[in-house]
Amino acid sequence: MSPADLGVRRLLVAAGRAPSVCNTQPWRFRVLPGPRIELLADPDRRLRVADPRGRSLTVSCGAALFNLRLALRCAGLRPLVWPLPDPEHHPLLLAAVRTAEARPATGETRVLYELIPVRRTSREPFSDRPVPPRVLAELRIAASREGATLVPLERDAAAEMLEYAAIAEDELAADPAYRAELAAWTMPGARFDGVPACTQGPRPLRDPAPVRDFGRHERQARFEEHPQLAVLTTIGDRPLDWLRAGQALQRVLLTATRHGLSASFLNQPLDLRDLRRRRDPHHRRGHAQMIIRLGYGPHVPGSPRRPAGELETHHA
Repeated sequence: MSPADLGVRRLLVAAGRAPSVCNTQPWRFRVLPGPRIELLADPDRRLRVADPRGRSLTVSCGAALFNLRLALRCAGLRPLVWPLPDPEHHPLLLAAVRTAEARPATGETRVLYELIPVRRTSREPFSDRPVPPRVLAELRIAASREGATLVPLERDAAAEMLEYAAIAEDELAADPAYRAELAAWTMPGARFDGVPACTQGPRPLRDPAPVRDFGRHERQARFEEHPQLAVLTTIGDRPLDWLRAGQALQRVLLTATRHGLSASFLNQPLDLRDLRRRRDPHHRRGHAQMIIRLGYGPHVPGSPRRPAGELETHHA
């Protein structure tokens, strides 16, 4: 393997460690002369029942794009990104990235890059320790740098969101096609993708649950009394906004990891909206793209990842 191949492999490994819906990892990359790297959606990994618009898929790919940008900067290159360069003729092509010479990456960029393999999605109980206002402020700045808004919820609003998520989860569970699709991505013995049992966390002892129920809990536990939630929003609700939301999400998550925070997601209301093919009405604070639970939790194992060689496509 040549040094150039090793360099590409490192870029793809970093990009492939992004979070994704049900750990589907719905991305492919095409490396072209120039150099140019293209990010493509993998339609075979789209949740066709829960994600008919492809919103969750695009948000996931946006997170991978952010990791790719970080990796390029730490390789001494400046990524020049064209999002959705040809949506009419190539709808699966989500971004084209060219590179230019650049100054060495800043300390913050290097820290975030080094945290890519450290970040985890944690469905374990968190402590009751509140997230300090200064940390929340930094997370909000992180989202804004990618063109999105992070809205931390006050205690009453968070409790209302938990109830809403529980109602949405009950409605989703009543759909046989949704249950079958979820089961396909939470099967035991997952090697390269999906949500294995070791990362699904315990069943909460009380309702409403602050974590998603994948139906394969091996134990029960008491969760934090007042879960701390935040909603990531964008001005619009179209593919370009979803791609932007994914990049903002990953910057927020890596910044949270930097402060010792854990995170998981309560996106059942958004999944129900997408499954019912309802468009998100305009809100004063934007369109909700992710519902994030934040807190201080234990170290957890990472989810399985696809080999880097499987992420690169050579098809025209």
